Amino acid sequence: MPAPSSSPTTPPPAPQAIPPKPTWDPKPIGSRPMPLLRPTIRIRLTLLYGGMFLIAGVILLWIIYLLAAQAIRQGTEAQFHVEAGRLSLTGLCSELPTGSVDPDDFNAAYTHCLAVQREYALNNLLRRSLFSLVGLAVLAFAFGYLLSGRVLAPLGRITRTARGVVSSDLTQRIHLTGPDDELKELADTFDDMLERLERSFDAQRRFVSNASHELRTPLAITRTLLEVQLADPNASPDMEQLGKNLLATNTRSEQLVEGLLLLARSDNEIVDRKPVDLAEAATQALEQTRSEAVAKGVELRGRLGEAVVQGNGVLLERIALNLVQNAVRYNVRDAGWVEVATGVEPGAAVLTVTNTGPVVPAYEIDNMFEPFRRLGTERTGSDKGVGLGLSIARSVARAHGGTISAVPREGGGLVMRVVIPV
Repeated sequence: MPAPSSSPTTPPPAPQAIPPKPTWDPKPIGSRPMPLLRPTIRIRLTLLYGGMFLIAGVILLWIIYLLAAQAIRQGTEAQFHVEAGRLSLTGLCSELPTGSVDPDDFNAAYTHCLAVQREYALNNLLRRSLFSLVGLAVLAFAFGYLLSGRVLAPLGRITRTARGVVSSDLTQRIHLTGPDDELKELADTFDDMLERLERSFDAQRRFVSNASHELRTPLAITRTLLEVQLADPNASPDMEQLGKNLLATNTRSEQLVEGLLLLARSDNEIVDRKPVDLAEAATQALEQTRSEAVAKGVELRGRLGEAVVQGNGVLLERIALNLVQNAVRYNVRDAGWVEVATGVEPGAAVLTVTNTGPVVPAYEIDNMFEPFRRLGTERTGSDKGVGLGLSIARSVARAHGGTISAVPREGGGLVMRVVIPV
């Protein structure tokens, strides 16, 4: 009898991979103290201002007690005394009759004297109470201001960190210490958000940088093959024209890749800073653009004063070069001019590039600083560049803590102004 055939054994299922633990791990709800025991800002402010009110009330009550005691003492103080059988005046009552007088007249005069004495004591009590109240109010406002500043100090720290983040420095953190109240919870949440934003921006910059580096190699190989093909004397005119067109397209792609790489690098905060003179950077930009300006008939002018800042010389020179190149390319032929000026203002160095050219509407200014945007076009082809020049200039200026702005020039053209803190 044949043995039963054994069925193939089924391999055990592979164990499922455990997902990685997220780097941002918020505190579990159960680890926080109970709401009644948690030192919240509301409870702290309630205790603080309630305690201040109680202390101020005790001080005011004590002052009123002392003033009232003094007023009672003044109001009941004897205004006369008898010496050797004669009546002698000692207080405020100078109208009391002395010697042998009628009892009714004496009693009336004495009643009037007591009324005057009480009025004087009450007026004195009111005047001193007002002075005490004013002094206590000044002290209360002063202590309230100091204590409020101490309670709200974490908000100032959060605000300063937020301002630092606005200047593209995502490495700053609050690291707030103290009781686990609403402000510390806000600061911790803000720190977690900054950490996630920093990772996201770093990943984006690394992706652009890596992609740009990876694209360099095939573009370089393509350029070499096209140049070899164009160097062939036996190439037909059609092939030669096609090679020139492809070489121009390849060159444009290389410029685009270089621009993306520079844009990704210029978004980072400049850490290694050295003294750089904007006048030297502008001089280099003028020299590199002179041949292009001569070919187009554009006059280059310079008013270069010393303007030393702390930054990266290559990137600052790139700002000047991009602005001068744009000013030459978007200009009028054979009758235009470009003027470059550098100087210093209180706390900042300034680079100004002014040029003639077509009239620029004011509503187009903001769009010009966006990547791949050109005047009058958006993403269409152009022989004037790849549309990254002003974007790179703005990113470099921000990385140095500065600003770049543009205003239309009367008669056509633009006035570009770069301000870098010294």
